[in-house]
Amino acid sequence: MSVALTPEFIALLKEAVETGEYTSTSEVIRDALREWKLRRSWDKIDAEDLRRLWDEGLASGPASDAEPAFARLRGKYEGQMSKRR
Repeated sequence: MSVALTPEFIALLKEAVETGEYTSTSEVIRDALREWKLRRSWDKIDAEDLRRLWDEGLASGPASDAEPAFARLRGKYEGQMSKRR
């Protein structure tokens, strides 16, 4: 299979590999295709699915402050990124 990319996309692919975010351009493409597939599946959600999800959310109880969890995740992943550099 052959795919033609614009110079802008080629530069983005190379940058993702050069910065260490990905190990190869193939990995970038595979990840992009997985995201595309996921986005397409979300596009297929209809009103009935949304009502069901809404009701599940309400039934799950009151919301809680997520900032402590986000702070832990930021610390975890910032530590991982600093090890890569």
